[in-house]
Amino acid sequence: MGVVAIAQKAKAEAVADRRIPKGDDWLSREELEALTPEELVRRTTALKPLIAAHALECEQLRKPVDVVWDAIRKTGCFYHFVPKRYGGLEFDVDTFIDAMLPIAEACGSTGWVTAFCVEHNWMFAQFSEQFQEETFGGDFPYMIAPGATNPPGVAQPVADGYLLSGQWKWGTGIMNADWVMVVGVNPETRPPQPLMLALPASEVDVIDTWFVDGMIGTGSNDIRCEQVFVPAHRVIKMAEMRNASGPGATLHAHNPVYRMPMTPFQAVTAAIGAVGVARSAIAHFKERIGVRALVGTTVKQNEKPAAHMRLGEASAKVAAAEMILRKTARRNVELAAGPDPVRDEDRIALRAQVALAMNLCQAAIRLIAEGAGSSAHMLNNPIQRALRDVNVMASHVVYDFDGANELLGRSLIGLEPNSYIF
Repeated sequence: MGVVAIAQKAKAEAVADRRIPKGDDWLSREELEALTPEELVRRTTALKPLIAAHALECEQLRKPVDVVWDAIRKTGCFYHFVPKRYGGLEFDVDTFIDAMLPIAEACGSTGWVTAFCVEHNWMFAQFSEQFQEETFGGDFPYMIAPGATNPPGVAQPVADGYLLSGQWKWGTGIMNADWVMVVGVNPETRPPQPLMLALPASEVDVIDTWFVDGMIGTGSNDIRCEQVFVPAHRVIKMAEMRNASGPGATLHAHNPVYRMPMTPFQAVTAAIGAVGVARSAIAHFKERIGVRALVGTTVKQNEKPAAHMRLGEASAKVAAAEMILRKTARRNVELAAGPDPVRDEDRIALRAQVALAMNLCQAAIRLIAEGAGSSAHMLNNPIQRALRDVNVMASHVVYDFDGANELLGRSLIGLEPNSYIF
């Protein structure tokens, strides 16, 4: 093995410098009962200057900044989808979007991690009552956790549970996690059955693999464990998670939010970050064209029709993307509230619509970056960060534009799905 290969292997195996929460900053029951949707949005909006001031540091550290993360925890946003029976908020999906957008506007990476960790408490609410009593009803009023699915690990059945082994990529949230959710396949079922397993973050290693060109500050490193026992009550079938048909859907049947299909909800969750960074890029472009004189001319850029057109088109695209997100989120809840299981064709259509929203944000930021001049590509300029971030966001499998549209086209002419991602 050459020197370069050895160095790369050593870097890949390095353990990441994560922060397992101390769990001493929970809000009191009285504080949560007094927390309204409007107040939550006010709190996250008030953090924008702090988060923006640390956005470059977040990228340099390749993980959320401690002081920023602590401030986000204090807003109460992670209680958003924790069930009320355990002291949670159960706020609506529009409030979720409203509360997450300001964070994403200030820093795409921090917004992405925050939104996913809020949404993952909805996933925990799908598990067994015993697990929810153990966590929400016990020492974890909410949980910070990644939900890593690929490549799946091996969940070998043993008495009262499973022995879990594997190494998972894309561990968004792992750098500040107290719990972990990962997918393991039961090799004794035919076909092999994928399961979602939950285990304490202290029982896994976090491998420092997150070397990327965008969304650098998410710290979405690899997660690894070997022969870790996971009790059966901390396990749910992936089919039940995707369909929101697990034990939690019955336990919290009063609220259709806990019965809505996972993939459209997850797609909306991640796309909030794209709308946020696109809004930020537009704001920086508006400021920039007011002071930038084009080389070879004596006029400011904001006097040029080309700048007006780019600004107008980008703004319209992002506004349309936000409307799509909100309508998709509401429709997902409406479908879940109906008397029948949500149809595949409806879920496929919702996924395609959010993929379009991501595409619109990506196009809007590209318009802005192409018209912002060479100095907008300096590493301390938020416009270039927005462009890199949205390109990485759009690479998430749920936003595969061709794949989402292919699924929708097949559905429209009565063909069976050729992917399970819907």
